[in-house]
Amino acid sequence: MESFSVIIKWNGKEYEISDLMETDKVSDLKDAIEKKTGVLPSRQKILGLKVKGKAADDDTTLGQLHMKPGSKILMMGSLEETIREVNMVPEDLPDIVNDFDIEEDEVLTENRQEFLTKVEKRIQEYKIKVLNQPRPGKKLLVLDIDYTIFDHRSTAQHAQELMRPYLHEFLASAYEHYDIAIWSATSMKWIEVKMKELGAATHADYKLAFYLDSSAMISVHTPKYGVVEVKPLGVIWGQFPDYSSKNTIMFDDLRRNFLMNPQNGLKIRPFKHAHVNRSEDQELLRLSQYLRAIAWEEDLGALDHKHWEKHLTRAQNLSGSSR
Repeated sequence: MESFSVIIKWNGKEYEISDLMETDKVSDLKDAIEKKTGVLPSRQKILGLKVKGKAADDDTTLGQLHMKPGSKILMMGSLEETIREVNMVPEDLPDIVNDFDIEEDEVLTENRQEFLTKVEKRIQEYKIKVLNQPRPGKKLLVLDIDYTIFDHRSTAQHAQELMRPYLHEFLASAYEHYDIAIWSATSMKWIEVKMKELGAATHADYKLAFYLDSSAMISVHTPKYGVVEVKPLGVIWGQFPDYSSKNTIMFDDLRRNFLMNPQNGLKIRPFKHAHVNRSEDQELLRLSQYLRAIAWEEDLGALDHKHWEKHLTRAQNLSGSSR
């Protein structure tokens, strides 16, 4: 019996786990991962390990999982020292994501020709992964994954434990008026894995339209922060004439991601520390109401999504007074 290796992707890096045998158990794999990454087996969440549709347990053999040599597997989990640091952070400190974020009025980038040229190149060369064709008359909702609908840093036994509350209800409601796209600053493989684990890829109440990954992003230079990667909606509009600035809205926890299209972006509150916050997080419920309230607007780009909560309150007040 020959040994084989697999690649574990964790925390943005890849680790080769070698000398595995089909008779080894998942627990043996976790022990080997700990030696490479330092993440305790009890903290590891290895995505995609299933036997006959059910999640594999620690006693499942690798042979039962039909692992292919060289397979890349996504793992979530935190080091003990990281967990201790998080628990020691005072709750009144501002929430910082990736060290900085950008106010859309700090830099003007959307009309600079050098960046528009990059967008045009993506339109010509990047292939969007289409799952379902655009539906005539529908607007477009573009969603980020990490910290927007999924806490990708916390540990759990199942991905659903890290899913933002009301995700499926939110998507089902949005689907009535919007086609739904997923755009994540990760590779296409991990987008597919995450959406499958979350149960969003084949849900009965809605259908996802297409996926875009990090390869569709472009780099722009800002005077204050230097070069940053952004998600230009023009890549979508250039390939799908049904969509434009008038009928598209993007949700992302990082404002800089929609720097090329600030009028179409809505900065969602980051969903972090899922086990602590999931009982109180109602962001998607409120945003579901907002999407319904603006579904009849002729130009979504003319709205001030930065103050979406005020807009929603006004819409609800008007609706209540008309009854």
